[in-house]
Amino acid sequence: MNKQRGGVIREYDISSPHIKALLAIIYLICIIMVIVSVFPPIWVFLSSFKDIREFVREPSIFPPTYDFQKFVVTWNTFKFGQFYLNSFYSVTGSVVCAIVFNGLLAYGLSVLKPRGHKIILALVMWSLLIPATTSIVPLFVNINRIGLNGFFTPLWLIAGANAFYVILFKQFFDAFPDALLEAAKIDGCTDMAVFTKILLPLSKPICVVIAIYAINAAWSDFLLPYLVLNNTSFETVMVKLFEFKDSNANDVEVLRAIVFSIIPPIILFSLFQKQITETMISSGIKG
Repeated sequence: MNKQRGGVIREYDISSPHIKALLAIIYLICIIMVIVSVFPPIWVFLSSFKDIREFVREPSIFPPTYDFQKFVVTWNTFKFGQFYLNSFYSVTGSVVCAIVFNGLLAYGLSVLKPRGHKIILALVMWSLLIPATTSIVPLFVNINRIGLNGFFTPLWLIAGANAFYVILFKQFFDAFPDALLEAAKIDGCTDMAVFTKILLPLSKPICVVIAIYAINAAWSDFLLPYLVLNNTSFETVMVKLFEFKDSNANDVEVLRAIVFSIIPPIILFSLFQKQITETMISSGIKG
């Protein structure tokens, strides 16, 4: 027996000419959106195979040859391996702080619920309405005052203070049965042990989602790493990519550098697009 599909448009609705026309329009809009979204990275990738003369004079999108040795030369010339390593350090610390610190705050708001927890939750929710750029100046001033500039520490701590991650964790923790947590306390678990030995091991799905968001945010972030890590040996890929405008690199070499910078996010989204889209939908639904 064939399983009938559900959704906004059901199978028996497709027999209607009006529904067929509407479905064709939806498909056409989706195809146009895909083309508009995919064309820029494809153009960057194909143009990076050209040399500077072909890039300036050749109107065709497709290069005359596909020589991957050009990418190797650009990688070695600008020492991209070191910047990839720096970005890896930034991403790793951001993921750990995003899971541990935001998870602890969500644990307090969802399970422990100390006096005044509703006020704290309201402040966390209100902070989502504040644009991040409005706090960049006082944040940078405080980073310099306490001497945290020149290393990844501020980037890690900022990832551990993200209101959106706290809300995602809290929604997930709210679904845990109280009997499970009470049984753990009866067995002698402290509050911290309940978090580390019960909640976190059972929260792998949301931890994976938070890690995906943290990786993408830490890899793509430019402004704060530029302010904190500029002119140090810890510059990330995005910071170095910005500095190419003042270097001797030509336009094609900059395009190859852009290709190097967008490969990890593309791979990440391709592997975990289902988890990302499902979380974006469920984050607006109170569980």
